[in-house]
Amino acid sequence: MKGVVRSVCSEPLRIGTRSSLLAQTQTQWVANQLASKGIHVEIQVVETKGDIQRDTPITKIGGDGVFVRELEQALLDHRIDIAVHSMKDLPTAETPGLVIPCVPQRATPYDVFVGRTKPTLQELPSGSVVGTSSIRRVVQLKGLRKDLVIQPIRGNVDTRLKKLDSGKYDGLILAGAGLERLDLADRITQFLKPPLFAPAIAQGALAVQTREDDRFVRERILPISHEATHESVLAERACLQTLAGGCLAPIAGWGRKDSNNNVSLDAWVFEDCGEEIVSIHASGIADPSTESPRQLGERVATSLIDKGATSMLERIREPPNE
Repeated sequence: MKGVVRSVCSEPLRIGTRSSLLAQTQTQWVANQLASKGIHVEIQVVETKGDIQRDTPITKIGGDGVFVRELEQALLDHRIDIAVHSMKDLPTAETPGLVIPCVPQRATPYDVFVGRTKPTLQELPSGSVVGTSSIRRVVQLKGLRKDLVIQPIRGNVDTRLKKLDSGKYDGLILAGAGLERLDLADRITQFLKPPLFAPAIAQGALAVQTREDDRFVRERILPISHEATHESVLAERACLQTLAGGCLAPIAGWGRKDSNNNVSLDAWVFEDCGEEIVSIHASGIADPSTESPRQLGERVATSLIDKGATSMLERIREPPNE
């Protein structure tokens, strides 16, 4: 099929998804949105390395892009027409030949606490065990509560909740959007919002990706894109890219659009210095008549660089001494 342009409206759009329950649930939501516009779709599951090696730390199986590479290859090979990703899993550098023309309306962008013994982080007794494998979350947790024990945890959402319920952890830090999409919002005991806790870049947003030269498919998926979400995420990802930080770096961002059509962005860089957690913050608002969301992200990143972000991120990337 390589090189063939799909141009028959009766042909279903082939949507690629990861195998996890959350990924398939998110993709089904996108499929339902397209179906509501009269677009016939079919879903195809594509296994990714990140899903196969569930018990291995992300940094040891490839880091950035570990949940998306196989889906992108399926697109390039014309085995699927679009791929649905969690935007926060996508590297900021675009894959040649692929584009993201469609970003549907964002779900909750915040991290959440799921408590087993206490409902909030603040109420946990000293020595309580909290599960998370995100460097960004670990550093922020240490900044809030040095007396907690932070243990890594991987696996899908259901697996993590079972480990919590079995008593291995006193609480978990998870993305609120994932729990909401899986109809597990009742497990949330605390929303962790800025400035208390800063979310991952593009958290809660989905990316609908297709081939750059497939205008027919791009035009069919555009009706489900959400302008405010798309612009907010563009600002966040431009900030991340300017900082040269991957999706695993302790960088956080929160973009949103106000009633005056202005996009605002807050961004943070964190560093664990052993004795203390160092955090730098920068923010900005873009006037749509003079500055694009991408330019806003670059400007906020430059402010962080002026405050020392580059040296902080370089120290994080340094290999530990043997």
